[in-house]
Amino acid sequence: MNWVALKSLNELYRDKQTKIKETLIKDSLFQHLLNDTQEIKEGYKIYYSDDEEFFEMYEEEHLDKFNQYYDFLEHNKLLKPQTRFEEVDIIELMDMKRRMDNGQLLPIRDQIVKNEDTVRNVSSMFFKNEKYLLGKKSLIDAIKQILQIEELADDKDQQYMYKLLCEKANLIILCENLDFLKRPSLPQKYGYELWYAGGKNIDKLKFTDNRGLPIYYSADWDYDGLLIFNMIKKIIPNIKLLYPTASPKSIVKSEHKSLWADMDNPENYSNLDIKDLDTKHKTILKKLIENNQWITEEDNNLKEMVSLVFNSN
Repeated sequence: MNWVALKSLNELYRDKQTKIKETLIKDSLFQHLLNDTQEIKEGYKIYYSDDEEFFEMYEEEHLDKFNQYYDFLEHNKLLKPQTRFEEVDIIELMDMKRRMDNGQLLPIRDQIVKNEDTVRNVSSMFFKNEKYLLGKKSLIDAIKQILQIEELADDKDQQYMYKLLCEKANLIILCENLDFLKRPSLPQKYGYELWYAGGKNIDKLKFTDNRGLPIYYSADWDYDGLLIFNMIKKIIPNIKLLYPTASPKSIVKSEHKSLWADMDNPENYSNLDIKDLDTKHKTILKKLIENNQWITEEDNNLKEMVSLVFNSN
């Protein structure tokens, strides 16, 4: 849902009616409430409801969240007539603001400024899609405001890599996504230096030096994540893949876009290069393909992943 639909749903709860808008006609929840459960009805240019089940549902599932979103947008002066943020965007902006306020994002923010980074890079960092922010001026402006950044470049330069340093590094973990770098306490406590190159943007790794430290790769366990590992191996031959610790998710139910290849023959491991995978890696991979599942990088426990590597040696 976007903010227009969220606000209209709240109006329906508060005033028992809201004007019909094109956004609502396309919104799946509104159409579900209108056509499936019939908790709301269509009048002359309005949707309305006097159904107690709707009001109970809204109070249980939506009211607290809406109030949080509204307070956040209003407090940060992002509540404008043209505001059309998606709900996931608001959640990301709230998390970004929280991590800026507690200092967790300051090292990343400082590197973005130092590197004169691009919209595409920042889009990949926070939304896992380098094209997500393109054309979304209001969302870009909100991100710049929260990160306290004056400008983001609009070219495709991918020369810089982000690093979370620690006082004494014992090992290096190259992360597919930015999430672990946004949570610095644990890696800095245990001496994990974290690198983030930006998904498939790995050419810059040719110019890195791991200083003789052991180096590992933390991935989304999906087709794209393991394909990236294959690509990285050609640049950093001694890098090792960490075992996941999180529970798998359904690719279908989570509407994930990275799909396994050749699923009818899981013993082909999705046609990935498996020569650098050990038996445990291959067992996990084959089971994910058989069940059409994947494992999200940020759901893993970083310390447990490192422990699994050392315990297997």
